[in-house]
Amino acid sequence: MNEDLREIADELRRHLAWQESDGTRAILKGLEAAQAPKTEAPRPAAPGVPEGPTRTLQEIRTELGDCKRCKLCNGRTQIVFGTGNPKAQLVFVGEGPGAEEDAQGVPFVGPAGQLLTKMIEAMGFKRDDVYICNVVKCRPPNNRNPEGDEIQACEPFLKAQLASIRPKVIVALGKFAAQTLLRVDTPITRMRGQWREYEGIPLMPTYHPAYLLRSPDEKKSAWLDLQQVMKRFDKAPPSK
Repeated sequence: MNEDLREIADELRRHLAWQESDGTRAILKGLEAAQAPKTEAPRPAAPGVPEGPTRTLQEIRTELGDCKRCKLCNGRTQIVFGTGNPKAQLVFVGEGPGAEEDAQGVPFVGPAGQLLTKMIEAMGFKRDDVYICNVVKCRPPNNRNPEGDEIQACEPFLKAQLASIRPKVIVALGKFAAQTLLRVDTPITRMRGQWREYEGIPLMPTYHPAYLLRSPDEKKSAWLDLQQVMKRFDKAPPSK
């Protein structure tokens, strides 16, 4: 019996020695490593915006610098970055600066901006309560529509602004704001009044105030859109 046990033990030692020399243990280790959960590599930051933790609006503005990332820099007076509460729960995103905005360096200060201020106040907010910015930060020549390469150059900074503020609701003013944030080509007439989502944040597309000045009959539609936003903040429409 003892002889049988010794033979079994000898056979077991020979088998283990063969495993070691044959590299089986290395193979097993490789299989274990392959089955181990993998950590997903972080996605690279958008072009023009460095990786890292969420930054303040001032840090984003500093990174933007004296921007020459697209051809709009050639005709601007100054960059129009954004204005308002850096911790705002409500953010309005427009298209781009006009002549007054280019002169003052503040978004929505011309006739369309005056209408936007009235819209904000009718919603039960003060202009200083919210944050206002545009898709592009420099005025397009003759107030033309921003072009694709211009939007692409500015978009990383718009996204960084929204990531820094992390508002409760975003209102996209006009097709360029809505289409840029939602990555769609849907006309604003089909999007307005319907809740969408940007990076987990509820987004309401509506008409741009400049369009409302040209088409005053659409003010009622825009007001219906804004009333939906007000409900998110438990605000009732003002009594007539």
